Amino acid sequence: MEDKLWAGRFSKETAAAVDRYNRSIAYDSRMYPEDIAGSMAHAAMLAKQGVISTEDGQAIQQGLASILKDLDSGALAIDPEAEDIHTFIESELTRRVQAAGKRLHTGRSRNDQVATDFKLYLKHRSVDISRLLTDLISETLNQAQKESRTILPGYTHLQRAQPITLGHHLCAYAHMLLRDLWRLQDWTKRNDSCPLGAGALATSTYPLDREMTAHALGFARVATNSLDAVGDRDYAVELVSVLAMLMLHLSRWSEEFVLWSSQEFHFVELDDAYSTGSSIMPQKKNPDVAELTRGKSARVIGSLNTLMVMLKGIPLAYNKDLQEDKEATFDAIDTVTACLPAFTGMLATAIWQRDTMRAAAARGFTNATDLADYLVKKGLPFRDAHHIVGHLVAICSSRHCGLEDLSLPQLQTACSLIGPDVYQALDLQQLVDKRNLPGGPAPAAVLADIQALKQQLKQLQASALN
Repeated sequence: MEDKLWAGRFSKETAAAVDRYNRSIAYDSRMYPEDIAGSMAHAAMLAKQGVISTEDGQAIQQGLASILKDLDSGALAIDPEAEDIHTFIESELTRRVQAAGKRLHTGRSRNDQVATDFKLYLKHRSVDISRLLTDLISETLNQAQKESRTILPGYTHLQRAQPITLGHHLCAYAHMLLRDLWRLQDWTKRNDSCPLGAGALATSTYPLDREMTAHALGFARVATNSLDAVGDRDYAVELVSVLAMLMLHLSRWSEEFVLWSSQEFHFVELDDAYSTGSSIMPQKKNPDVAELTRGKSARVIGSLNTLMVMLKGIPLAYNKDLQEDKEATFDAIDTVTACLPAFTGMLATAIWQRDTMRAAAARGFTNATDLADYLVKKGLPFRDAHHIVGHLVAICSSRHCGLEDLSLPQLQTACSLIGPDVYQALDLQQLVDKRNLPGGPAPAAVLADIQALKQQLKQLQASALN
């Protein structure tokens, strides 16, 4: 009983089943650096404010520093039977510095302590994820620049639609990922408030300097409503929402890698280092990185759902339900952190099959819309032009050829307005080059988009340092 920080009120030992059920040390132990940082900031503030003596403040600081060192080195093992990481560290501190350690919790509740640790941990991990995401965006732009002239069939309804470039296609994902990075930075700014000093729910009668602890821990400001500070988990929901959106984007891209690496498409060959084989079929080369990413997106989306359902019925302020916030959030963070380097490596080593892509664009009548536009420019109403080209496509389909393979007389049989210049209008490279509007697939437009994206990425990186 004496090992529990709250045991004084109780006359019976907690049932073993309740101890096991209540215990969170298995997953919250990862927050030990944040817990120690929060306690060191709190102790320094208590000493400065005269709530505890300078000597006790120094003893606490030294004791916590030694615990951090021993945990980092492995000299101190975390007790799996402890209730949580906060209890474990405070008990170890009291063992090392005796009475001074018992003064650490003055003016602090485990509610504001946990909220501070959790928010600080998420701040740190969001920085890690931002770095990994920046690497992926940079590699995407690198690939897009290399493939700015590579012809690729664009798709709608998974049917070949119009000719684009691979660089243009890759830039579409760069835009998605840049928005994800932007959302991560927005998350940091919006949630950069420190709960420490909010107490259990109503702050404290001690003369705490909350600004001091907030700034010592790297927060921009103090959380200004104590009820909200300890009961809020919006920051966890919002972060996991950003991660779910990121995984949604990577899942869509993974689906294309799976399709494109198949023999039916053969638009890309994945490097052996980022593929796996079959235990029974020796010819197989499986896109497991893409498939795992597609599958693991469900975990992150599931974590978001868990957090929202957990929170929806909780009254203010703290309730034990909030202990369920960490496993879902940690799993989302771990999943994304594992996914990004593997996905970046898969992309960096991918071998694009340029000839196959171009041939697919040609066989898919992706120049049909341009033939209709050609007839419109000759004076034909678009609806009539659409009908004529549809008829020509049907002829080509029956003959297993492309529009550009038809002879001029064959084309003129469908419409007398067609002249020898029609073949320029059907040339895939020229068609792509002419789509030079901002945001278009023309190589020049793609290169301009890449430069703009690089500049935005640079600005976001600079903003993150401020």
